[in-house]
Amino acid sequence: MRLKQIDINLRHGAMSLDIPAKYGGIPFCIIYGSGKAKILELPAHGETKIITHQGKLKRVRFEEGEDF
Repeated sequence: MRLKQIDINLRHGAMSLDIPAKYGGIPFCIIYGSGKAKILELPAHGETKIITHQGKLKRVRFEEGEDF
């Protein structure tokens, strides 16, 4: 699975996220909804589409390619 759940800490109306160190040098996206947060690594070449329905996350689609 590409989406990996990450921990959320809620304190006094503020939210903090624990992002793993491996994401330090690569592009990534954090998706938050329904009290959960998930992280996904973005592909080097391609499109990532985040699809919602009625205000909720429905799915994430990836279209990838390679340079020749």
